[in-house]
Amino acid sequence: MRAPCKALLRPLLLALASVSLGGPAAAETSSTAAPAATQPRPRVCLVLSGGGARGYAHLGVLQYLEQLHIPIDCIAGTSMGALIGGLYASGLDAGELERRLAATNLSDIAFDRNERSRLPQAQREDEFQYPISISAGLDGSKLKLASGLVQGNKLLALLQNWTAQLPANIDFARLPIPFRAVATDLSLGSEVVLDHGSLPRAMRASMAVPGLFAPFRIDQRTLVDGGLVSNLPVQTARDMGADVVIAVNIATPLQDAAQLQSPTAVAQQMVGILIQQNVKAQKALLGAQDILIEPQMEGMSFTDFARGKDGVNAGWEAAQRQQARLLQLSLTPTQWQAYLDRRAHDGMALAAGTRIDAIEIRSGSRIPASYVRSRLAVKEGDVYDGQRINQQLSQLSTNGDFNNVTQELVSREDGRHVLLIDAEEKSWGPQYLLFGLGVSNSFNGRGGFNLQLGHRYPWMNQSGLEWRNDLVLGAKRASLQTELRQPIWGSTGAYLSPYLEVSRRYVDLYPDGSDVKASPINEYRIDSAQGGLDLGLPLSRLGELRLGLSYQHVNYSPTYNLPAGGGLLFESVQTSQPVARLRLTIDQLDDALFPRKGYYLSAEANRGLGSDEHRFSNVQARTLWAVSRERNTLNVALEGASSLSANSAGIGFTLGGFQHLSAYAPDQFFGNYLLYGRLSWLRDLVDTSLPGLRNPVLGASLEAGNVWQNRDAFGDGPYKKSLSLFLGGSSPVGPLYFGVALGQQGVWNLYLQLGRVF
Repeated sequence: MRAPCKALLRPLLLALASVSLGGPAAAETSSTAAPAATQPRPRVCLVLSGGGARGYAHLGVLQYLEQLHIPIDCIAGTSMGALIGGLYASGLDAGELERRLAATNLSDIAFDRNERSRLPQAQREDEFQYPISISAGLDGSKLKLASGLVQGNKLLALLQNWTAQLPANIDFARLPIPFRAVATDLSLGSEVVLDHGSLPRAMRASMAVPGLFAPFRIDQRTLVDGGLVSNLPVQTARDMGADVVIAVNIATPLQDAAQLQSPTAVAQQMVGILIQQNVKAQKALLGAQDILIEPQMEGMSFTDFARGKDGVNAGWEAAQRQQARLLQLSLTPTQWQAYLDRRAHDGMALAAGTRIDAIEIRSGSRIPASYVRSRLAVKEGDVYDGQRINQQLSQLSTNGDFNNVTQELVSREDGRHVLLIDAEEKSWGPQYLLFGLGVSNSFNGRGGFNLQLGHRYPWMNQSGLEWRNDLVLGAKRASLQTELRQPIWGSTGAYLSPYLEVSRRYVDLYPDGSDVKASPINEYRIDSAQGGLDLGLPLSRLGELRLGLSYQHVNYSPTYNLPAGGGLLFESVQTSQPVARLRLTIDQLDDALFPRKGYYLSAEANRGLGSDEHRFSNVQARTLWAVSRERNTLNVALEGASSLSANSAGIGFTLGGFQHLSAYAPDQFFGNYLLYGRLSWLRDLVDTSLPGLRNPVLGASLEAGNVWQNRDAFGDGPYKKSLSLFLGGSSPVGPLYFGVALGQQGVWNLYLQLGRVF
């Protein structure tokens, strides 16, 4: 572990050095200090390798070097080493860097995780309905996929915020510490040493891990992680004039072949082999005067950002093991202060109060620059504030229209400072596909599946017209919904939406009032068609309100029938009427699959406008609250529905099935009025690994509810109850639950539920 009293370490080390090493540390205590101080010292260059979260070790090394007063005259870095090295070269010392990183959730930054409540309502709906996170699109008849799992928007914004004092077109040799970042040209497979331009862009390009981060374009070149060609760029340091290289290697070690259990693991191992080979070649360039530091971080993976403190400690301890050799490079206190003073005044930082002389926006071919400009609260003549501009641009990044939206202030030769906004359109568009899958099985021979496909075609015109299609194909349900959303009233987010919906679903009919595990006595087919026009009004980032008029047709028909009393035992019902609809959605849950905090409300009221005998109106609402403390979460769900008509049509509202009285069959109870409540407890199993599941949980839920045919009985007991115990987690295709549910009168149900479509 790092020494608890670092302030006491420096005098002790210097005293030891003066006795045993006779290095620069002893010079200031000698009567010949002045001549020794004038002797030229070697040019020391720091080489920092890539390794993801293991790069926290670089901070520990830097802190130890500062503790020993080791001067750094140049830095060459790759990937995470480029990030730490670039920030250090920009003027941030090791202590400030650690404080900032400790206050930042690098996992959320690295994987572009946004607070869900900040997303537009349309994106929250899609995230809820289509949990399979495949970024796919169409360009004509060509299927395209995103070039990386994440685009790196939040990472680039963070780097820009932390280097906001620098102009975007600088020579990296003029930074407080000269710096180079290493990347790989994706087209040529060759090494690219970035030595000028935008420092945050150079760091971002060097960190473009293939398959994780999308490639990054600089000067017409498509760049990816430099670790593929030079993960430990010793030669780059030599080219910068290094006399002594301090190389820090944090590359992830190779795994035993027996532990490679998937094609992804094998692919990662192959990349690791390539990296190990070029690291070996770079190590061979180290001479006797150079120092190699290799922190020991067993068990710490590329993505273990939560273990940052462990990485810092490992770096400190690894540097400490090289104490004797490092002390030979140490400066006296006077020399060290002179070095720090010179470093603080080097560089070409923007003058305080620098104003924006012009704004240039690049937004691609389909999305107009005026749209981007309308989202900016900055104008020519304003003082440049990179962090405030990034906050404004982050709203554009979360709207889902762009790969990334970046800004930089460029100093032109004529002395003008130009704000460049680069809004890069998604590379896998212009049409986008969404996917969902649901499987339900109660292990009693009855189950079902649903396959969902979504299609989004935004920016069909310059004002932002979007075409949205949703198709569901399943064992018990098929539906198609198509709508257009035309923005109105400028940047308010309001829109007009003409739409058409057609669907067919099958509902099992059970004996009326049966509370036992019964078999269905018939099956009803429900065909519906509806077309209308809605006005959509956003409620800030809370949700949205839709108001509209439509015409709907619904037909209820039994699969088979029997004669009874001069008629038929099972009634067929058909209705057609104009309808006025109000739909309110408020969604502030932090996670669509397993929410830990926040609230959700969905309410809809339909007012029939037909003749008295064909007028059917209803209202329904459901809500969810989630609260957490440490590893425990409580969810409270409530639902209510009521017919507002004197006459009734069809089955009405149903109850039964997964998280809707889980012990009973889907739609086992039906009526014109419904009340339902559920209390769920979830325990995060952070120390448990379940194959194929992310964030596994152990849970229990208590449910109660009922349906009624008549208004006079609405709310009267007794209520049907269900108790569930389950294991769950987030799978690649959505939430997964496996559990058992117990009801009344010996009713029980063993269920497997995948997806959120039942």
